[in-house]
Amino acid sequence: MAATFASASASLLQAGGLPAGVWRANQLGQGLAPGLPSGFSALDAQLPGGGWPAGTPVELIAREPGIGELRLLIPVLQHLTRARKVVLFLGPPHMPYAPALSAFGIDLDYLIVVQATQAADRLWAVEQILRSASFGALLAWLPHGKTRPEHLRRMQLAAQGARGPVFLFRPLPAQFEASPAALRLLLLPRPQQQLSVQILKRRGPVLERPVLLDLPHAPGTLRPGRYGSPPPARAMPDALPAPIPGLLRTAHAAPAPGRIPSLGQVSGLPAPGPH
Repeated sequence: MAATFASASASLLQAGGLPAGVWRANQLGQGLAPGLPSGFSALDAQLPGGGWPAGTPVELIAREPGIGELRLLIPVLQHLTRARKVVLFLGPPHMPYAPALSAFGIDLDYLIVVQATQAADRLWAVEQILRSASFGALLAWLPHGKTRPEHLRRMQLAAQGARGPVFLFRPLPAQFEASPAALRLLLLPRPQQQLSVQILKRRGPVLERPVLLDLPHAPGTLRPGRYGSPPPARAMPDALPAPIPGLLRTAHAAPAPGRIPSLGQVSGLPAPGPH
């Protein structure tokens, strides 16, 4: 029997027919389902599955908020909201600039901002939303210095049932920390509305050079700078220092310390089910 198994294994390897969960180190891994196109062909060519994966967190590590991280996700947000799938922003450092998002073709009716100022509340809310699987995409800003490896592991397990992409934004020092995430990207701003994307971790060979992307730009959406000065071109839709009432729906994370919480404790979130 052992000889038969060895012979079958050798034949399988020679034919190159590896199971979906196995990948060769010199080739890009392939998920169980194709990735959701990022909208940037140069980036898709370097992502396992040819796009943003579902059912597993993607870490986006940036030097600071507002460098173009939201514009990197404009194509996928546009696609999902037009398909009437709910996109959740959890704990963004600044309120996203709704007029610019709308100018990019994002349907604000399917975008919800969840407020969670306390680190414990935010980490709790991320896990509960992931377990609900009731979203088209989740964008969550993890608290700096408060996110431990066990938090990331629980998020990874909770995300396995998600049908849409999960993006976890982390600060620059996180690039040197261990993480169970299968895909980790380092984002750095570049002149002329460009963004450098360095793939720190993926199921595949090491990418020696970063991918340089031209960020999308919607004309007519420039806004005043934070202190009245002209805005830097790179930050156009990514953040606004104060909320604009009535443009974005907001919810609040309501933790329940000492007992197992339910999704209903995150007020304003959609009920589980297809969207």
